[in-house]
Amino acid sequence: MSIDIFGFRALWSPYFLVALVLITLAYFLLVTRYRTKFSGSEPVTKKQSTLFVIFMALLYVIKGSPIDLLGHIMFSAHMIQMAFLYLVMPPLLILSIPDWLWRQVFSFSAIDSIFRRLTKPLIALLVFNLTFSFYHIPLVFDFVKTDMWLHALYTVVLFFTALFMWYPLVNQLPEKESLSGLYKIGYIFGNGILLTPACALIIFADNPMYDTFTNASAWAKAMELCVPASQLSGLQLSGPEMFNGLPLLEDQQLGGVLMKIIQEIVYGIVLAYVFFAWFRKENGAVDKVDPLPVDVQTIE
Repeated sequence: MSIDIFGFRALWSPYFLVALVLITLAYFLLVTRYRTKFSGSEPVTKKQSTLFVIFMALLYVIKGSPIDLLGHIMFSAHMIQMAFLYLVMPPLLILSIPDWLWRQVFSFSAIDSIFRRLTKPLIALLVFNLTFSFYHIPLVFDFVKTDMWLHALYTVVLFFTALFMWYPLVNQLPEKESLSGLYKIGYIFGNGILLTPACALIIFADNPMYDTFTNASAWAKAMELCVPASQLSGLQLSGPEMFNGLPLLEDQQLGGVLMKIIQEIVYGIVLAYVFFAWFRKENGAVDKVDPLPVDVQTIE
């Protein structure tokens, strides 16, 4: 059966799209017309503006397009969402924000204090990976997945923990640097290791673990998060198997495998980039991904 039966609003989230367009316009107004209101501001680079547009486009694809609806039907689609939302998109957002705008953000002492504490490498690693793993405990997953506000809150919290986790790696402010050189490489390996148990639990499970993908009543409750109640009330649905061609266990295992593969690809790309940045710096070059401390740059 086609997912078109859930209607245009559930498939394409038009209100969400409008909100993202307005946020994008606000970003460009802030970094162009209104940037002169901020001390030390500089013209936004083409790379930064492009990364922001890519981030917003991916956000719509992941949370506003039919992929979001499929994420409530197929566990494998849900894990693709998770991989992109927490492993691909946070570094794009961090790199899209100009240095002068980050400094304005950190001018608020409360925000600066939160970032200083939660972007400490060990804390950032543990908080993100524990929050991600805790979410995929079946009891927690099914409870969160059937409550609209709790699901929204957990999604936002998990995204910020991912943002804090990525910040030590891709931060471009020398005065905020907490990792450099080989420490970044060790940080990436640590991330890969800490996420493995959650993926292994999903991949090697003997039975489908989540009621919201196997139990008809729990699934119908979870579908209310992305399909208007008026639309659902007129449908006769027996469960997600109506739309999923894969057996439930195989779909679950595929989700775990896809999450691990995407993680390895992303971390592999970042690892290579960080390594060559460190290598260039060791040979006298300065790289934005691995900047020299402020005092060293001043001396040079």
